[in-house]
Amino acid sequence: MLKTITPGSAIGLVVTSLFLLVAIFAPLIAPFGNGQIVGGVWEPMSATHLLGTDNLGRDLLSRMIYGAQVTIFISVAATALSFTLGSVLGFAAAVIGGWFETVMSRFVDLMMSIPTLIFGLVVLSVLPTTIPVLILVMGLLDSTRVYRLSRAVAADINVMDFVEAAKLRGEGTGWIIFREILPNALSPLVSELGLRFIYAVLFLSALSFLGLGVQPPAADWGGMVKENKEGIVFGIPAALIPAGAIALLAISVNLVADWVLNRTSSLKGGRG
Repeated sequence: MLKTITPGSAIGLVVTSLFLLVAIFAPLIAPFGNGQIVGGVWEPMSATHLLGTDNLGRDLLSRMIYGAQVTIFISVAATALSFTLGSVLGFAAAVIGGWFETVMSRFVDLMMSIPTLIFGLVVLSVLPTTIPVLILVMGLLDSTRVYRLSRAVAADINVMDFVEAAKLRGEGTGWIIFREILPNALSPLVSELGLRFIYAVLFLSALSFLGLGVQPPAADWGGMVKENKEGIVFGIPAALIPAGAIALLAISVNLVADWVLNRTSSLKGGRG
């Protein structure tokens, strides 16, 4: 499979893998503690502090490493929740139809009519902003997008001959969803998976920048931009580094998602 990878996708795969490794092994590779004050405010880059220090004198590289762990963990968990919930309900709505599809679709339309960021801010202003709550809120809000895509894809597959044959054999709804529809809906879902993950990263970063995301002393990239934004006026890049990391992660994941989509599409076409 790797023999068919394009140069751009290879770069994306390497960068994404590096981010994941940094997130997994953050406590082992960070040179200083997450909240440890090791110098003055906004010190420049040096041999001791490769990225300088932040607004409180903490090592920026260490904060970036711990921030990667928090940002990626929350985004992965929220994306997994949104895809599990949204795809199962979308497939079920397409297969069951009737009142179930009508009720679910109208409820999703109602949820999507409210801007996601505003909805998240309202909910999180009432609930405690802990990591489990963030994952739950982000996953539930994003599942509406996954539901719409899953239902549309499943509705097309549901009328195909092999699905009709499975229904005539007396297969249940669970079999139809997981054994007939899901394998044939993987290509668009894989592409959407990368987009939803990046959206989760951006959504989390926006919430943290507005003060309702990850709470101090924990670090995430959006919160780090907020903490160091005043330094931009003085030409200090402490806020631009986490912003650049968010952009780099978004680009690399999209490159990998595009490659996986093209690969699965070509394999599916080859089987036909």
